[in-house]
Amino acid sequence: MDCQDLVELVTAYLEDDMDPDARARFETHLGACSGCATYLEQIEQTVHTLGTLPPEELDPALRDRLLDAFREWR
Repeated sequence: MDCQDLVELVTAYLEDDMDPDARARFETHLGACSGCATYLEQIEQTVHTLGTLPPEELDPALRDRLLDAFREWR
């Protein structure tokens, strides 16, 4: 697995929606690539932070921009 593959699979990884072989390759790459490990940590922190915001506090335009950015990563 290379870095681009990892970026494309990060959502599936976080949602525990990967077959065991793909998950093992993903985690092997994480162990060998500090850049991807940092990327995953940043995504996890972003998801956690946004998850703590009450929906009424998230500006609808910002929500749409975040969703668009997320969809582009997939």
